Amino acid sequence: MKILSGNANRPLAENIAKHLNVPLCQAEIKRFKDDEIWVEIQENVRGEDVFVVQSTSNPSNDNLMELLIMIDALTRASASRVTAVIPYFGYARQDRKAGPRTPISAKLVANLITTAGADRVLTVDLHAGQIQGFFDIPTDNLYAVKQIEESIRTTYKDEVDKVMVVSPDVGGVVRARALAKRLDDAPLSIVDKRRERAGVSEVMNVIGDVTGHHCILFDDIVDSGGTLVNAADALMAQGAKSVAAYVTHGVLSGTAIERISGARNLTRLVTTDSIQATAEEAASNKIQQVSIHVLLAEAIRRIANEESVSSLFD
Repeated sequence: MKILSGNANRPLAENIAKHLNVPLCQAEIKRFKDDEIWVEIQENVRGEDVFVVQSTSNPSNDNLMELLIMIDALTRASASRVTAVIPYFGYARQDRKAGPRTPISAKLVANLITTAGADRVLTVDLHAGQIQGFFDIPTDNLYAVKQIEESIRTTYKDEVDKVMVVSPDVGGVVRARALAKRLDDAPLSIVDKRRERAGVSEVMNVIGDVTGHHCILFDDIVDSGGTLVNAADALMAQGAKSVAAYVTHGVLSGTAIERISGARNLTRLVTTDSIQATAEEAASNKIQQVSIHVLLAEAIRRIANEESVSSLFD
């Protein structure tokens, strides 16, 4: 087995390799003066089972091209199998035609990864589960709910019975219910919102009695942060004891970090390290990260050994 890392999230790749006691594959990734990406694998990979760790996070297009070119380089170097390990799968929010003359970009990216030569895909918390069907190669979609559950239990160790899981929209109810079930069947609430346009949301109503509960907003992606901040305000107005947010992928674009850091009613935002934290994010006293490197490392080990990974989906 060999593990190759792109530039999107090298610390995560290093932690995965360390957990597996496997050194990172030596490679050089650089750019020509016009920003074209150039890749050279600097060790023999012929006949090897290679795992390429690369999130397609900001800068999305650069990181996606790095992934595609690394896969192509490995395929041409006669690797026996290439698995694209994509902790955060970008373009997943464009998973259907939302209007006339619009693309299904998630399907396009799936086609690109397959055409580049990937034999398998390993990812975490896809924005929409049906994206697995966009790939014509085996695709494993892991869930970070266990790591998030452990973080919640550590934080609320004396008041777990007062925790309520809240879905920030109707579409996330299944995800929120899964977390609530793990937290000893914690109660569940829903924030009904109306999105006027992309990146802007307006909280309309809270479904459920949140009075006296520590509310946990649970979602897969936080981008602008507007939904979480507005939802926190609505929950506190309905009598919640406190509000925190736990999200798998911290995209945090634009002024999101400033918005969350300045939010009066949101005590903390906890994300996984599927996307590498920026310096501004690391400096915020309201934003924390939990690591999913053990989850990914175990999945990689099982795939390499041709073992079942189904238990990791629980």
